Amino acid sequence: MDYNGKTFVPIQNTPNGETSGETVFKYTQIGNIVTSEYAGGKIKQGHLIGIVDEAGTIDMRYHQVNSEGKLMTGKCLSVPEILENGKIRLHETWEWTSGDLSSGQSIIEER
Repeated sequence: MDYNGKTFVPIQNTPNGETSGETVFKYTQIGNIVTSEYAGGKIKQGHLIGIVDEAGTIDMRYHQVNSEGKLMTGKCLSVPEILENGKIRLHETWEWTSGDLSSGQSIIEER
């Protein structure tokens, strides 16, 4: 699975998450390392870094500054699904490592 140069937008998130349809993720991949810069909606600026396995699953960590000026951190496991049109949908299970330490699920899709 190659995520390099791909752009993703959230289509679903649990209420305790900060991403929305206004958040745009721009992915870069070198070898099995994926990084992304993202912003939009409640997020002023965010970054993630992760390791991709043979199946395309990403084990990542993220940090972001939200619209309230708070620095938030978390971890996420993203499992890919290839859509009929060939684009990637990521099913994400995440957990805050700051704030209330809650967890949730989200789905992001390649544009």
